[in-house]
Amino acid sequence: MKKEFKVKEEVTDCAPKEFQDGVLTANNGRGGASGATSGSRWYIVLVSVVGVVGGFLFGFDTAVISGTIDMLKELYHLTGAGVGWFTSVALIGCIMGTVMAGKIADQYGRRPALMLSAVLFLASALGCMLTPDFKFLVFARWVGGVGVGLASVVEPLYISEFAPARMRGRLVGMYQLAIVTGILAAYYSNYILLKFSLASAATLATSGIWHQVFVSEVWRAMLGAALLPASVFMLLRFLMPESPRWLIKAGKENEGLDILTKIDGAAVAIKELSEIKATLTEKKESIAVLFQPGLRRALLVGVGLSFFGQLTGVNIVVYYGPSILRQAGVDLGGTLQYQVMLGVINLVFTVLAMRFIDRVGRRPLLIGGMIPITLALTVAAVLFLTKSASPVLLLAILGFYMACQAFSVCAVVWVLTPEIFPNRVRARGMSIATLTNWSMNAFSAGFFPWYVAKFGMHVGFFTFAAAALMFSFFIWKFIPETKGKTLEEIETLWKPNSPSLEPGL
Repeated sequence: MKKEFKVKEEVTDCAPKEFQDGVLTANNGRGGASGATSGSRWYIVLVSVVGVVGGFLFGFDTAVISGTIDMLKELYHLTGAGVGWFTSVALIGCIMGTVMAGKIADQYGRRPALMLSAVLFLASALGCMLTPDFKFLVFARWVGGVGVGLASVVEPLYISEFAPARMRGRLVGMYQLAIVTGILAAYYSNYILLKFSLASAATLATSGIWHQVFVSEVWRAMLGAALLPASVFMLLRFLMPESPRWLIKAGKENEGLDILTKIDGAAVAIKELSEIKATLTEKKESIAVLFQPGLRRALLVGVGLSFFGQLTGVNIVVYYGPSILRQAGVDLGGTLQYQVMLGVINLVFTVLAMRFIDRVGRRPLLIGGMIPITLALTVAAVLFLTKSASPVLLLAILGFYMACQAFSVCAVVWVLTPEIFPNRVRARGMSIATLTNWSMNAFSAGFFPWYVAKFGMHVGFFTFAAAALMFSFFIWKFIPETKGKTLEEIETLWKPNSPSLEPGL
């Protein structure tokens, strides 16, 4: 009876009136708002699956370029700087997408922001496939980058706002799993399309749009293959509900409470409603709050994860893996085949990370991963320095490196980043962190071809190894553990009087 009375007090204080009777009924075992005493695990999973399709497209769109670079370099006579520009232009679009994402997601909702990203994905894929010249191709890639930038902010934000604390690591981690699945799909798609092109060169007609797209300029088919996942992404946008936390922040408490009830049951939903409302009314919603004492550390963690994560070189292997392998003497067909193998490794170890991230925690995966990552980068640098980088040995080192990245940094970043920001500024905090991610991504991708042409591949890998070492120190010094905490509990870590904070942060 005492427990029921406590629930009744919470209901009376913070719930919309039409929910009060239903919640009390739920506690007596006869169903509540939405007719259940506890949430539906399948509802959470289905919402998350719908939400992470954008992650697949994100991975596909960013990785598919790896199979086209050498063809476009030859066709358009691109220099090292030109290759870097073409590779990074989509990432520059990502930067614009992240800048727009916070405002759009806060003002109009998470769902409309994702709908816009779906439209941009479709336009980009079609434009790349049918481009009349290189300038239009660059523009189409930029448009797709804007869509990726939007999705990369809003998708993990959306999922984290649905997921209960006990499942949040795995569910948000599904986004990273979707990304690496998209990367693998892009690698495999490139490999299959190249094989089809070579096999069909002598049998198909030597003119017409089909021959141009699938044979003579097969890079068009590679980039245009994103049309299929982009169409699925667009259709699924109509099935996804709005984030309950955004609904509550927008004054739509009934709708938000109904969704929270479906997630975790009526009693828990009422408690979460009270916590969400409390965090939303503490201070005015403004990005300036992130620069105040305490929350400065949240911002530092979000920005630092993205800054150092990109400097460890994982996306360089994603974008330039075939070019790196060609320096070890592998032909184009072989490099694409090896790239598929790296994609499989990436996928397998991401799945393993999802099994451990809510059991072991975020910090152990990060710290435990950075030591072997630093070692693998150093060994690869030595192999290139001594000119002993045989294809098999280099592939083994890159495979080990990719496994460690997938199991630690890549799995944790998209889980931890949306967790650390308060409800009232989460979208804008995510925008700053993700803006840093894409800015460093664009910088490293654009700079890498010139850098290794000027100083050598070994210097590039030594640079990544040094960045990984600095990242290890940053993780140990600044990143807290968030495993098992609600988003509202995590927010208390950043209060100025929290014992977890370093002095002055």
